[in-house]
Formats: sequence, structure tokens, C-alpha cells
Amino acid sequence: MKTKKWILFYLQQEYYLPSLMPVYEEFPKEPNKYELFFGVGKNQIRYFKIILISQRKKIEKKLIKDGLKVIRKFNNFDVVIAGSQLSNPKRFGNTLLVNLDHGPGIKTLRYRHLLKQKDTKYLCLIEGKYRLEKFHKYGLDKIHDVEITGLPKLDVFFDGSLNKQVLSKKYNLDPKKKTILYAPSYKPTSIFSIGKKILELSEKFNVIIKLHPFSWNGKYAPHDQHLFFEQRQKQFPNLKLIEPKEHNILPFMYIADTMISDGSSTINEFLALNRCGIIIDLPEETHRDGVPLLENKSADWLKNSFIHISEKDDLQKAIEQALNPTSERIGNLRRDRDYIFSFSDGKSANRVKKVIEDRL
Repeated sequence: MKTKKWILFYLQQEYYLPSLMPVYEEFPKEPNKYELFFGVGKNQIRYFKIILISQRKKIEKKLIKDGLKVIRKFNNFDVVIAGSQLSNPKRFGNTLLVNLDHGPGIKTLRYRHLLKQKDTKYLCLIEGKYRLEKFHKYGLDKIHDVEITGLPKLDVFFDGSLNKQVLSKKYNLDPKKKTILYAPSYKPTSIFSIGKKILELSEKFNVIIKLHPFSWNGKYAPHDQHLFFEQRQKQFPNLKLIEPKEHNILPFMYIADTMISDGSSTINEFLALNRCGIIIDLPEETHRDGVPLLENKSADWLKNSFIHISEKDDLQKAIEQALNPTSERIGNLRRDRDYIFSFSDGKSANRVKKVIEDRL
């Protein structure tokens, strides 16, 4: 007979780990009440455009090396916490399923996936008013238990965990130069439309390129996305292309003076820092069934707080505007941040823990 509550942190993708770890770290404060485990999905990489190979064993070994407990039997847990919807949720048995999204941006994917599982009830933890409105629009608040907790992965922005000087030294950045982070999505992506301009920025700025994990593994996006920068890296020695093994983008956001992206959820996350970013407006794309990839058009999103440009516009000029925002834009940044994020206090993981305990 179990004397503790068993909690499973399930990694459908390895890069969800920064989203789940802040919550995991809240529970060991009460070791006599909880037993914590990690489960890992297939995490496939595509080779030769055909062959899919699972990285599960490799990821499990990493977690075990870091002192985490790993398990493959999932039917005896009181709580299952995941970074997105679960494939075949019934295999987890009668348990509290917690949906803590790994990257809440403006894509329609989360709503689509949850609507496909109308017979499954999740405890959906969301970051603020904007997301609550979208859940209501899709009727998800009638299917699932929804609570505003803030976003645990962003707690490090506010709790003193990160130090800009230490990080800048770690990544060998020139302290005399401003730092630009380019963090495109894998779909839709701006890589091939403005990639050359990004490379050229490294002559004047510290330029960090942090690609989406799917841009590396070849399953959901072509390998051309990472090869574009790898093949040109030697021509631009000041460029820093972050290796795929580094999944956590948050330290790079923290040291960036501005960030350039497109339809990525990193846009919202950078906004939490109350800094001005740059959005590359892309043509609208749809899923196979005709539903738009983005819930909000990129050209309309954060329209008055972030800088918007097309692939033909002057990127250097946009950067100067982002680095020196007007007082009006600063006010818009604060307004949009407070609309999207209800909390910026570094305590979202603790709120998540309290909500889960309340449901138990």
C-alpha cells in the first residue's frame, strides 16, 4: 500500500523539461508526502529523411545521471503532469491529469489537441487573462478544469536565479555590444526569408541563434533549417549558434537586449521581461484541415508594443527602435504583459503546486 502520493512528470519531448522542473522542485520540499518520477516519450529524430529513431533511452540516462527517478509503468500515479496533451491518456489510468503547456504562444495547436480529447478531463494551468479568453472561445473551460497560475518556467526571470553578467561571461559575449537573440519557430518560420540578414548582424552586435528543437531533429521540419546556419557559421565568427543539446532558451532571453522571432511562443515569453522584441510578419499558413496555424495573425500580435517588419524591411532600423522604445511603446509593453501574464512574481510554480494539492 502506498503511503505517499505518486507524481509523474511526463516528457513527451525532452525540451519540455524547463517547463516542468520548477514545479518538480516545489514538491521535494515535502519528501514525506510525495514520490516523484519522470516518464519519457519517444522523442524521435529523423535520419536520411525516412528513418525515425527514438531518443528515449538516451534521455532517461541523462535524467538518472541528474539524480531523477525514471519509470516506464504509468498506471499507478495520483498525478500526471505533462507539457502538452497526452497521447493515449487512458493508459495513465484513473489519475489527475495536469496540462502545463511548454510554450504558450499564439498557435492554435493546444486548443486543437485538447478538443480532440473531449472525453478526457485535464487540469489546465494557464498564464493569464488572454489564455482564459481563448479557452472560453473554444469551449475548453466547459470540458476542462482551468486555473490561472502564471507560467512556472518564467519564475527564473523574477526570482534572482539568473545573473546577466555571469551569463554574458559564460557565453563569451562582448560587454561593449548589445545582444540580439534570434529565436524562430520551425513552422511557420522566417529562417529562409531573413536568415542572411541575421548573419550580417553579427558584425555589429552579439548575435545568439536559438533554433526550435524541431528545427534540428528532422521529424517536423527539414534539416535545412539548422544547416542554413551551420554551413555559414565560419564566415561569421561572432555568431553564436546554440547547440541542440541546450534546450533551455530562458537564459538567452534574459541576457538579450532584444529578440527577433516570428510565430514562436518565445515572443510572449520575452514580453514577460518587459523588453521590446521584433516580430517578422509571415504569410498566413494553415493546418491540413484549413485551420490557421496561428490563432492571431503575426502582423496583429503585440502590434503596438513590439516592432513588426516584413522580410523586405530594414532589420537594422527595427533593432534600433526596439533598443530605444518610445515612452508610448513602453506603456504598451506593460499593458500587453499584464494582459497575457497575471503574475510576474517568481512564484508560479508554488501556485501550481497548491492548485494540484487542492484537487488531490
